Amino acid sequence: MPLAASAASPRSAITFYGDVLPILQKRCQVCHRPGEAGTGSFLTYESTRPWAQAIKTKVLTRKMPPWFANPEYGHFLNERRLTDVEIQTLVSWVDNGAPEGDPKDKPPRAKWTTGWNINPDVVFETKAIPVPSQGVLDYVYIVIPTNFDLDTWITAGEIRPSDRSVVHHISAFWRPAGSSWLKDAKPWVPYAIPRGEANKEAGLQPGRPGAAPQMVEAGAEFLIGYSPGMPPQDFSMDRAAKLIPAQSDLVLEVHFTPNGRAPVEERIQTGFVFAKVEPLRRFLTVSNWSWDISIPPGDANHEGHASMRFNEAVDLIFMQPHMHLRGKDMTVRLVYPDGKSEVVLDVPHYEFNWQIIYYETQPLHVPKGTRMEITAHWDNSANNPFNPDPGARVNLGAQNTDEMLVCHTGFTVERRSYNPNLVTILGPR
Repeated sequence: MPLAASAASPRSAITFYGDVLPILQKRCQVCHRPGEAGTGSFLTYESTRPWAQAIKTKVLTRKMPPWFANPEYGHFLNERRLTDVEIQTLVSWVDNGAPEGDPKDKPPRAKWTTGWNINPDVVFETKAIPVPSQGVLDYVYIVIPTNFDLDTWITAGEIRPSDRSVVHHISAFWRPAGSSWLKDAKPWVPYAIPRGEANKEAGLQPGRPGAAPQMVEAGAEFLIGYSPGMPPQDFSMDRAAKLIPAQSDLVLEVHFTPNGRAPVEERIQTGFVFAKVEPLRRFLTVSNWSWDISIPPGDANHEGHASMRFNEAVDLIFMQPHMHLRGKDMTVRLVYPDGKSEVVLDVPHYEFNWQIIYYETQPLHVPKGTRMEITAHWDNSANNPFNPDPGARVNLGAQNTDEMLVCHTGFTVERRSYNPNLVTILGPR
């Protein structure tokens, strides 16, 4: 009897203040607090208790926190994955009636930054953008003149929505002066690409090796991104920085998601930190992609491939898989010049709703001549709850109802090694 009681006591003793709140502070409150994208606030017992059963379901299925990388491959700086012990603690708490416990056991309140996480040297703020309370919205693009008279190097950047509950993600690019990309967009005015022109605007030209979608076609380049829980981006490692050429425009690609409660007037701030010394390395983001996409109706496991080659030695900083509503999984492998290979990222359960960037714990050196090969699958069957039309053949396209196979890849290179042919997009293999 004493042995049985001892074995049972840790489970029955689990309380909100003593055991659960520290986990929520570490893993969940970054999104689940007022003004953030998470549904419900997990700051207090009173606000968390109604979500107890939902918490149990989400952590057991590993849908929350959103982290989809297979732990057998790669080591990532921003890993959100719950440990088995943390999951068992949360589940046991719910199974035992979600007790509050003694407020004296409560840990100190987590300190969350309400202002800038960086000290920006320049801030660009949009005008008020109306977001309705309901509906599915197309991406919008906002062109903002930088008025930079000189080439400008930045070592950090941050995007700050005014109401994060209505913003799924934001991607910021620069486009060169005179670019034809988004030529019909007026400065500061949100612009939705006409559906018949979406693929053309995105630079999705099938069968063109050596070109990456949109960014290379337009001469533009990815700068920084925002998604719930994403920290500001820092490019300063190894004296690196990102370049914004003189007279470039800043372009924000915004995916708004109505919060279901009330309309919102959204304002977006984008801030950059200028390099204080001459950078030694250039930080770049390139998209490894495939243009050969044609998914048959009802196909639950259609396979796709993409490949690109590094024509100079680089240090790999991050990878961001991107597919659309039928995306199922993605594996990224590096094939080195000596023939050896390794999986550097495996996402066995891709989810479109979370555009996660996987940051390497330490920059991964990639020799000249290395290939990055992607294998991915789509689920175009009726079993996919996100599938808008299982009876449709799905092709390459910019709309969410079309499909993509892309891995956005961030890396640094010595400035003297930079050239426009730094990588070659090989496409399907």
